[in-house]
Formats: sequence, C-alpha cells, structure tokens
Amino acid sequence: MIAKAHIINRFVRYVTVDTESDPNSPSTPSSQNQWDLANALAQELKDIGMSEVSIDEHAYIMATLPSNVEHHVPTIGFISHFDTSPDFTGANVKPRVIENYDGEDIVLNKDQNIILSPKEFDDLLLYVGNTLIVTDGTTLLGADDKAGITEIVSAMEYLIKHPEIKHGPIKVGFTPDEEIGRGAHKFDVAKFGADWAYTMDGSQIGELEFENFNAAGAKITINGKMVHPGCAKGKMVNSMYIAQKFIEALPGEETPEKTDGRDGFYHLHHLSGDVEQTQLHYIIRDHDWSRFEERKALMHQIAEDINKDLGIERVAVEIKDQYFNMREKIEPIMHIVDLAKEAMEIAGITPIIKPIRGGTDGSQLSFMGLPCPNIFAGGHNFHGRYEYVPVESMIKASEVIVNIVKMAADRQ
Repeated sequence: MIAKAHIINRFVRYVTVDTESDPNSPSTPSSQNQWDLANALAQELKDIGMSEVSIDEHAYIMATLPSNVEHHVPTIGFISHFDTSPDFTGANVKPRVIENYDGEDIVLNKDQNIILSPKEFDDLLLYVGNTLIVTDGTTLLGADDKAGITEIVSAMEYLIKHPEIKHGPIKVGFTPDEEIGRGAHKFDVAKFGADWAYTMDGSQIGELEFENFNAAGAKITINGKMVHPGCAKGKMVNSMYIAQKFIEALPGEETPEKTDGRDGFYHLHHLSGDVEQTQLHYIIRDHDWSRFEERKALMHQIAEDINKDLGIERVAVEIKDQYFNMREKIEPIMHIVDLAKEAMEIAGITPIIKPIRGGTDGSQLSFMGLPCPNIFAGGHNFHGRYEYVPVESMIKASEVIVNIVKMAADRQ
C-alpha cells in the first residue's frame, strides 16, 4: 500500500521539529515553535492536493478531500495534534531506525547507558521482525502524535493518487496544545463540518477507544507561618508538614502506578514549598461519573478536616474540571465504532477495544458536537526517552483510514 521509506521519511521530518507545548503560557499555540511544523503541514496538505486548506490565527489546520462519488456519503474527519508533551524535552530529537528488530535490548545511548529493554517493556516483543524508530535516549520521540499526523497525511496522499478508490467527503484537522489539555478549546466544529471524526492518537496497533477518564486538576495551597527556628516553639507553622498530612489522607493505593483498567486515581505530579507556603498539584481521574465526583469531594473534605483540627483555615483546595468521558456521546451512534472495528479487521488487525487511561481531543470534541472515537497511532512509551514506534503499525493505521472511508462510501 504505502511505501515504508515514504512513511519513515515523513515521520522523521515531523519529529525533528520541536513542538513542545507550554502549560504556563496563556497563548494559543502555547509555544511559538509549534508554528514551525503547523505552517509546514498546511503547505504540505496543499502540495499533495488537498482542498480548502486553512490555518487560523491559533494554528488550527483544516483541509478537505472532496467526495469522488455522486451519491451522498457522511463527511468523516481525521484529527491529530502536532504538539509534544512538556513532561520531557522534545528539542533536538534524533530518531534512529532499527530494521528487523531481533527482540533483544536496544542501546539508545551508549555513553549514558540508556537501554530500551523488553525485560522492562515487554510489548517490544510484539514487534520482532518489524522496523522500529527510537530515540537517542535524551529526548522523547514525538510519536504522540506525529505518528497520527504521518498516517493521516499519508492516507490522504494515497487516496489522491488512487482516485479509483471511492470515498465521500473527508476532513482533516491538526491541532496545537493537546498535551496541555487545550487541543480542542478553539477547534471550530462548525467550520470543520464533519458528521463524525476519529482521532489517530492511540498507542498499540489495534487500539480502538470510545471511553476515557473524567478528568480534573486540583491545586492545594497550604499556608504556614515562618519565624526564626530558635524561637519557633508555639509560633512556627510548617506548611510542608501540613501538606504531608494531606497527601497521607488520600487513598495510598489509588495512584497511577498502582491502578489499571477502569480504576481511577489521584496523581500528585508537582510539589513545591517551604515553611511559609506549599502547593500540591494533582490530577484526578475516573471513568465513573459518581466516583469522579466523590474523588473531588474527598479532597475538599480532607482540607476541611485539617483546617478544623488546626482551628484556622490554612488549606485551600481549587479544583477545575478538564474533560469528561465521551462514552455517553458515542454509545447512541455506535455504528461509527463498528465501522472502525471492521476497517481494522479487513486490514488483518485484531481490534483492542478498551477505555483510555487518559484523555484525547476526541473527548472534548464529542461534547462539542463532533463524536470522535480514538484509533491507534502505533507508538509506545509516550512522553519519555523510551518512546518508540513500529513503522508497520503506522502503515496499518493509514490502511485503516483508507478502509473506513471506502467502506462508508460503499454502504450508502
């Protein structure tokens, strides 16, 4: 179908452009360097023959592949994001291509003794014989979600070069700032004009997801009182000790490293402080709505209990909802999931239908009126130095896109 070298060259070109998003910036996109890839992508879509290519003032890219059939076919969209996570540097990415992976350890960086090993990441063994693209161990790779962009652009280019493949109208959308939870915030659903869409933003080949966490972010501020330690008795209040009490009051087994499947969690991802003030930053996740609400309520209750014990309000909790489980928006139109499932099966892929332990632009877009399940992009170990992607998985993802639009046209 799509030549391996073509997929590799496109993907490598994308990941070597630094597009790390910035959670501390109020602008959209949050980092200026996202424009570098955004502008290049918009031009590339024009170059391969897409129509109605646009890039707005916030770097949202949209394009259309017009229908080549006379009968009505629903308009289907495919969406990916071009920013990379601020959790680990995406600057100066040096991808390396490993042909015919043999199932052994991969030395990413000899000087720093950084090794990608199936002893730690057993999913590597699923790809023995495949071509892998890895990092040099000092950066992330950026397959999240430049693999998705590679697959969408490659599928569109293939369809344009093969007009004998019949399809309805297809929309393409690329977004900034997904990694900091803002990817869909300024997405113009009406302008996009799709009946439904798919984000190409999953991991392992075969993944197909239509439910995700309900998500919130929590900031806990603890105020203490600093006096000279030599005369502190009965006067000093150490905010860090109060923070410790707050942390210990949460269920210790309900953290990311101790949960899986549909288990929710509290994740303390940042802590800073001194005697005078400490701040804790959590993310709260749960697939079940009532349990999600209970988690938020528990944080407020812990703060209230600590303040009551202290006899003064020193702990303040601020919680903001981030996104919600898209399942309720997808279940009434499950035929769009069934279509993707069959498209995978035709491509020789066993679908893996499971809940997302995270979020995706699709969850927000579904609540904005654009139902949007999530399809695998093929990468593994996102947001870190051990990230990798099998080239064959990217080729298969492009094939799934082609199958979806072909089947939709055939069935009308």
